[in-house]
Amino acid sequence: MLLDLVGIGIGPFNLSLAALAARVDGLAARFLEREPEFRWHPGLLIEGTTLQVPFLADLVTLVDPTHPLSFLAYLRDRGRLFPFYFAERFHIPRAEYDDYCRWAARQLPSCVFDQEVHEVQWSAEDNAFAVRSGTDTLLARNVVLGVGTEPIVPEPLAGFAYHSADYLSVRDRLVDLDDVTVVGSGQSGAEVFLDLLRRRGRGLRWITRTPAFAPMEYSRLGLEQFTPDYARYFHGLPEPVRDRLVPTQWQLYKGISAETIAEIHDELYRLTIGGQWPEVTLAPGVAVVGARADGDRVELTVRHEQQQATATVRTSAVVCATGYAERDLEALVGPLAGPRDDAGRITVDADFRVGLRPGITGSVFVQNAERHTHGVGAPDLGLAAWRAATILNAVCGRAVHPLPDRTAYTTFGLARERWRTT
Repeated sequence: MLLDLVGIGIGPFNLSLAALAARVDGLAARFLEREPEFRWHPGLLIEGTTLQVPFLADLVTLVDPTHPLSFLAYLRDRGRLFPFYFAERFHIPRAEYDDYCRWAARQLPSCVFDQEVHEVQWSAEDNAFAVRSGTDTLLARNVVLGVGTEPIVPEPLAGFAYHSADYLSVRDRLVDLDDVTVVGSGQSGAEVFLDLLRRRGRGLRWITRTPAFAPMEYSRLGLEQFTPDYARYFHGLPEPVRDRLVPTQWQLYKGISAETIAEIHDELYRLTIGGQWPEVTLAPGVAVVGARADGDRVELTVRHEQQQATATVRTSAVVCATGYAERDLEALVGPLAGPRDDAGRITVDADFRVGLRPGITGSVFVQNAERHTHGVGAPDLGLAAWRAATILNAVCGRAVHPLPDRTAYTTFGLARERWRTT
């Protein structure tokens, strides 16, 4: 059977695509995932943590609010609509989002788990992609790569630290140790630090290279940089401009929510009752430049950038909340890719289609592997449904899911139609 679409990887983004594809009559699609079941950052489903986007950023609502796999439909199926209504929650618990995605995946026959894809080739004879998974080979006109990201541990700490992605699996051990150091000041670092602070209240250190424990940009106009309008604008910029721009926008995606900062401060304040300062160190502007084993401890060499000074600290364990990197797609798409950009990366057009070598008539699309072409919104859940619909429209050659022409009040760039004068 020749499929219209094969999705590789089932995270929230390809799950969104699978859900929206299920409403397109006559579209034959299959989605493959190497894990035995849907899992969304299981190591960070800490009690009390919430999504940083509203519940409307589910798999489908921002494209199709009537879809039977919306978050509200999930609540109705679970018999929880009235409790949700009275809770007045706009940002839902992470564990609830994970449960919602599991619920949706179970209702999509196109989603097949425990199927690892080993190879994607172009078959000129079949005029289709041959997707090899185990002993099976699927033929598809189009392929969508949604293989997600992987944790980053900085070179000095490789082999000496846990990553926050695994936090819950090692939390009990960390709570019992004498001294724990958290490295990284994004939302994950803040959540890990807060959880350990509540459970330990002592022997805790939080260090980060950034000059401050900075809040995330969450103003309403600031958030318009996570709209389709901004993604289209960013895609139209020259490559060198895009590469310079992304690092300057770190507070859009590497900052800490104001609520989490407030909770940390409240807990620190509680620990000072009675006049004692907590046995806790918070140190911004400090980079880890070296690490070595010291018996059953780790000795860190740290450098304060502003003071241009170094020091050493001994700690029982290190947790790196140092983010994630896009997975290397070379094994899957490398032999198919056409000319690369100046930095050797795959090219991605406005519809998330990878530039392929001549002679390939099918299309390969990517989800959350295009920050270099579409900007900081690439990993944002709020753009999941829109990007999935954009890909489906390109696959079908028509607007099976109509999308809005304008999504932001802000005008990005000198768009002619918005600068006409009378």
